[in-house]
Amino acid sequence: MTMTAQPGRGADLAELLLRVAESLRGFPGCEVYAIARDTQDPDSVRVIEVWQDDASAQAALKAAPTDGPKPADVMALLAGPPQRTDLDVLGGAGLPPSDGSA
Repeated sequence: MTMTAQPGRGADLAELLLRVAESLRGFPGCEVYAIARDTQDPDSVRVIEVWQDDASAQAALKAAPTDGPKPADVMALLAGPPQRTDLDVLGGAGLPPSDGSA
């Protein structure tokens, strides 16, 4: 997912999303939740998510945020809606072996 922060707020958005990522550490089914800032556009932040299955990702969305950032906190920093791209992750370094059901 690519998120574009309001002008000059990319660092704030990245920091907030890093806190979201930390809150997902150990969440069932979350294999990767990485935050990256575009080196050419510092107001553009990408979230790379890999979930065991869609049910795990949906459970994380429905889980009540604890003391971490709320979705409204993230949305308040955005210049527009996030751009989402869904992928079928087949495997790679740092990921558990695929079960071959791709």
